[in-house]
Amino acid sequence: MAGIQWLDDPKRYGLVSRILHWGMAALFAWQFTGMAVRLIVGRSPVTAFMVGSHTSVGTLLLLLVLLRGAWGLASARRRPAHGAGWTGRAAVAGHLAIYGLMFVVPSLALLRAYGSGKAFSPFGIPLFGGFQGPIGWMTAPANAAHGLLAWTLLALVAGHVAMVVVHRVLWRDDVLHRMAGRPPMGAALAERR
Repeated sequence: MAGIQWLDDPKRYGLVSRILHWGMAALFAWQFTGMAVRLIVGRSPVTAFMVGSHTSVGTLLLLLVLLRGAWGLASARRRPAHGAGWTGRAAVAGHLAIYGLMFVVPSLALLRAYGSGKAFSPFGIPLFGGFQGPIGWMTAPANAAHGLLAWTLLALVAGHVAMVVVHRVLWRDDVLHRMAGRPPMGAALAERR
């Protein structure tokens, strides 16, 4: 039995990349589910429970996207390739758009939180104290774009998932296994030999 693959290699992503990917996917699912429940149900105890953590989880996601971006840059030479041709370029563009929005959406919300003049303590950790506010130029961008860009991010993530299905069902390749952490069956048998 082989040891744990911590680092990425050209065949699949290592444990660090997979934990960041799937952990952030779970946190984003929580965020979007909470907002969907709020839109569908309105104010309720369930909504309060799910949306109550929105700003704290958003702050955590901003930190994780920075960590994930740094890890991705440090691992860039070892990672699986996106492929050649237009599909590879489309994959790169899609990933860059997702990463960009994963950074911009919570950054706008954090700027709004600061500009509101209210104290901000995600998970009870004080990040900044309150002051006489609000500051319009800090709150306006998030008021105008945070929600719209967040739903755009969700649409891109849905496209990302759809492309995984296309790879598996139509193109019959094993791109999912790169991030799932296990080699495809044929490769697993070849590695044992």
